[in-house]
Amino acid sequence: MDDKDLDSRTEMSHSRSRREFLYAVGGAGIVSAAGLALMGAQRNATKIDHRRSQMESPIEVVRRFCAAWSDNIGAAELAAFFTDDAVYHNIPLAPVTGREAIANNIASFIRPGAPGIEGIQFRVINIAANGPVVMTERVDVFKLPDKSFELPVMGTFEVSDGKIRAWRDYFDMNQFTSRMG
Repeated sequence: MDDKDLDSRTEMSHSRSRREFLYAVGGAGIVSAAGLALMGAQRNATKIDHRRSQMESPIEVVRRFCAAWSDNIGAAELAAFFTDDAVYHNIPLAPVTGREAIANNIASFIRPGAPGIEGIQFRVINIAANGPVVMTERVDVFKLPDKSFELPVMGTFEVSDGKIRAWRDYFDMNQFTSRMG
């Protein structure tokens, strides 16, 4: 056997053992990572949303909630931000208790066509949190079929386990009704 044959056999052997080593060490890791990624992709959106809300700070939950209003999502989706026994209180009006009642309340005042409100955009001016309590200074922009108007609002949210447990909004009811008319 000449030196050339020996070099080529050593190279083939070295190449094969390197491949086996990479498979044994790295290859299994790559397969596992790909498997885990596929398993992760199969999680449903509700579990991912729930996990995200578990990890979010109270101020992040409220920021996302205010943005959802501006995105013009439906009443049921907005109500999903609340705990089952949450209380929503527009201070000039009676409080509404429970996620389903909150969804119905939101749906009752946001509806297409006259004289309803077609959408509301929450412009957050200032936001501050102390533990689970988040306070917002906002300008809510109400879109009606033929006009829109702004209403200054102060809101207080109490967040528990990534969900809103209480929401109180303070605003001038006379200012609201005069601008609605």
